[in-house]
Amino acid sequence: MKKLQILLFLMVLSIASFVLVGCKKDENKITIAEVAHSVFYAPQYVALEKGFFKDEGLTVDIVNANGADKVMAALLSKDAQIGLMGPEASIYVYNNGQENYAINFAQLTKRDGSFLVAREPIKDFTWEMLKNKEILGGRKGGVPVMVLEYTLRHNGLDVGEDDPNSEVNVRTDVAFAAMGGAFTSGEADFVTLFEPTATALEKEGKGYVVASIGESSGEIPYTAYSALKDYINGHENIIQGFTNAIYKAQVWVKEHTAREIAEVIHPYFTDLSLDDLTVVMQRHIDIDAWCDHPLFKKEGLDKLMDVMIEAKELEKKIDYNTVVTTKFADNAKK
Repeated sequence: MKKLQILLFLMVLSIASFVLVGCKKDENKITIAEVAHSVFYAPQYVALEKGFFKDEGLTVDIVNANGADKVMAALLSKDAQIGLMGPEASIYVYNNGQENYAINFAQLTKRDGSFLVAREPIKDFTWEMLKNKEILGGRKGGVPVMVLEYTLRHNGLDVGEDDPNSEVNVRTDVAFAAMGGAFTSGEADFVTLFEPTATALEKEGKGYVVASIGESSGEIPYTAYSALKDYINGHENIIQGFTNAIYKAQVWVKEHTAREIAEVIHPYFTDLSLDDLTVVMQRHIDIDAWCDHPLFKKEGLDKLMDVMIEAKELEKKIDYNTVVTTKFADNAKK
């Protein structure tokens, strides 16, 4: 009887150990909801392909949510633990009174990564050429359309949905993921697209890149990683490991050529040839698209909120420390 009790005790202990190990393993498996599947987020795919997440003990799945609003919905529903999107989404959620709101902990890109695509090649493009034209700009309230309008204004054009003197019709009625298809079907004169969609249209002869929005708009915290406040508080080791992996990838990207980056991330973008992907990588290097480190700076958030206020999507600025934490980026840099 005593032997049976000992045996049962050992069996229970073994099962408990298995459950604990299983829980720990599952806890280290995280899902990233990304705003779009784009080569603009090359460092993320470098971190995945080079094993930087694995080095931190993390198993990472990436799902394309097709829009910052849908990324935030995935976080709030806890279908994803980490979101990659424009930080404006975290501001909206906080201002809407959500108690368990999203906090940005690592910045990935430092300027707009979209490109202005025309129907015909334009050798010497100027922003003045957009006067009295129609552009598919993205979802209302999203960073892409706000930065586009900011760029147009700062290049001398009156623009705005409520501006009676608007010289450019920026459309916000087409879903982010559908803009390329809408443009090729004949809608609008121009469209803003991310890669690899822009290059794909060029290859098909259905569109031509004429300008970089990010090159003209300047630095802005365009995309960052965020997680819900309670998830960060309860999983600091995971957030730190994730940030460490992203920082390693940012350093790696900075130290390698467009061809070398293209070779690493090509498995995630097989619709493009390696040569085309190299061209795309060089476009992003030329505009200095990626952050050198994951630190989300105060001046960056201030500029983003200036853009939001100018777009009439934000009434007043919120405190930087409310929706940003630098703890994990600081530790990663150390």
